Amino acid sequence: MSPLAEAVVDLGAIAGNVRTTAAVTGNDLMAVVKADAFGHGAVPVARAALGAGAGWLGVTSAAEALALRDAGITAPTLSWLHRPDDDFAALIRAGVDVGVSTTTHLHAIVDAAHQVGVPATVQLKADTGLSRNGASGDDWPELVAWARKYEVEGGVQVRGVWSHLADADVPGSPCVPRQVATFEEALRIARHAGLRPDLVHLANSAAALSAAETRFDLCRIGLALYGVDPFGASGPGAFGLRPALTLRTTVVNVKRVPAGTGVSYGPEYVTGRATTLALLPLGYADGLPRAAEGRAQVWLGDRRRPVVGRIAMDQCVVDVGDLPVAIGDPVVLFGPAGNPDATADDAAPSVTDWARWAGTNPHEILTGIGVRVGRHHIHEGAHIS
Repeated sequence: MSPLAEAVVDLGAIAGNVRTTAAVTGNDLMAVVKADAFGHGAVPVARAALGAGAGWLGVTSAAEALALRDAGITAPTLSWLHRPDDDFAALIRAGVDVGVSTTTHLHAIVDAAHQVGVPATVQLKADTGLSRNGASGDDWPELVAWARKYEVEGGVQVRGVWSHLADADVPGSPCVPRQVATFEEALRIARHAGLRPDLVHLANSAAALSAAETRFDLCRIGLALYGVDPFGASGPGAFGLRPALTLRTTVVNVKRVPAGTGVSYGPEYVTGRATTLALLPLGYADGLPRAAEGRAQVWLGDRRRPVVGRIAMDQCVVDVGDLPVAIGDPVVLFGPAGNPDATADDAAPSVTDWARWAGTNPHEILTGIGVRVGRHHIHEGAHIS
């Protein structure tokens, strides 16, 4: 049975974005495929990114890493967020690098390595100003000292040292140079302790594209991989990225209504004149944020039309005016403009548009696409190099 809506993922765009970003950075890339590749499908996206030259994959959890291995993907993979009682033995057996931010985690990983009989490969994370995961202050020298001790004893191999930036997507942010300096000091401490990491990485998508001093050995790309400019409209310029995902559906009901007709719950929207309303079978359970009400638009009948009234769990309403719309007509919620010179009035909305309307970021819109929305990958059977 066909889904009421589908997300069409262009794997050719994924591959192109890897090549485009690599051309800018000159670095090896880690394709971040956490959260089911930002809703795009982790396994097909990982294969496309690797085929285009990415050397690494990045995920958040052990479950995500092992799912890639179960799919036959053997590329170098870093998993970076775990509970201390996670099954580190499974990650070690699968040859997955484990991100380490605390000595508590490191001790548990070494215990698992002893059970497996081979050293764990780890990458130590320093907190350089984001104040989330990673070790900072006195915790960092303690972590690297323990890591070095375990490395000498054969319990771990420290492959990498890394960190994450707080606001690299803000052009000219003074936080970036401060974090680079803090990171370099963390590296100095690690090397002074005797560690010799092969892999040093700090840059995310925004930094990879705009801040050469953050690139080090590897750049981790998430949003850029999916073709979304991390700077939105305020950035340093176009990078040639291609949005990979199109969210689309069809009209399931059409009705002509007089002026003064209330639309959806409340109603918070009342028609100002006689108009035609088109019903779409997507709502907030499918990823359309209620916070976008009153601002959101869709592409219907070769033009943008407003979403009106409250977005419900399963459906929303579009005011099409006098446009001749019929049941079954195609609708694009967001997707590539197609024409790179298109303006907001003659192209489908973008995921960045939806993020702006909802007061959030594109990451939340993409990862919020619900499980009822079918995923369809194009170029899936083609060789992507």
